[in-house]
Amino acid sequence: MIASFFTWLNDAYGLNFSIFYDAFDQARFLKGLWTTVYICLVSITASVVLGLLGVWVAGGRSRLGRLTVRIYVQFFRNTPPLVQLSFFYFAVGGLLPTIGDGAGAQVPLVGGTGWAIIALSLFAGAFNAEIFRAGIEAVPSTMVEAAESLGYTRFQSMVRIVLPLAFRICLPALNNNLVNLVKTTTLAYAIGVPELLYAASQIWSEVLNVREMMNVLLVAYVLLVAVLVWLMSRWERAMRIPGYAP
Repeated sequence: MIASFFTWLNDAYGLNFSIFYDAFDQARFLKGLWTTVYICLVSITASVVLGLLGVWVAGGRSRLGRLTVRIYVQFFRNTPPLVQLSFFYFAVGGLLPTIGDGAGAQVPLVGGTGWAIIALSLFAGAFNAEIFRAGIEAVPSTMVEAAESLGYTRFQSMVRIVLPLAFRICLPALNNNLVNLVKTTTLAYAIGVPELLYAASQIWSEVLNVREMMNVLLVAYVLLVAVLVWLMSRWERAMRIPGYAP
């Protein structure tokens, strides 16, 4: 029924949404959508872990560790993500050895999708580290002192007291950064990763339906971001403590 409707729409009005009635275009579009979702899920998880690790090392006693985190944050915050992605893919990737694919050909050790995940995770992780640092600094020092007086170690105090409160404080800023990360995944197009924008551009270059595919692309990203915002809002409401206003 859906295919028949869009076929009629194309015949009657020239609105060619080929992904709804052409199996080949539909398969390419769905593969691009899945690749985008996969990059988003892995990058979001890795960036949050990197942010937590960065803020933990930055708050430690090691001067070298604090300096390393500072350099990492400043480098990834002050350079364009497209330049970072190109650097990893062309400069770092070119130094790595190749491996056989089982058919006699040599392929890179890390593919385009892998480099996209690495670059985007490091980029968002630098911002997450600063977001978590601001959240931790907003936790009242009296709570930390109370935990120390009860014999909590730094790790126990961080896991049981500081981080649960800091998460509640920094969730709005974290939400904004993760939304930005989802939108930044379109940069993977530049290194040939078959994500949503890449798939759409292949379709419109062959079918010549640029206007229709751009509308589909816009709606697809609006829905992806809407799902993420909804999940983060649910998480924020679930973690809210009645009466606690830092």
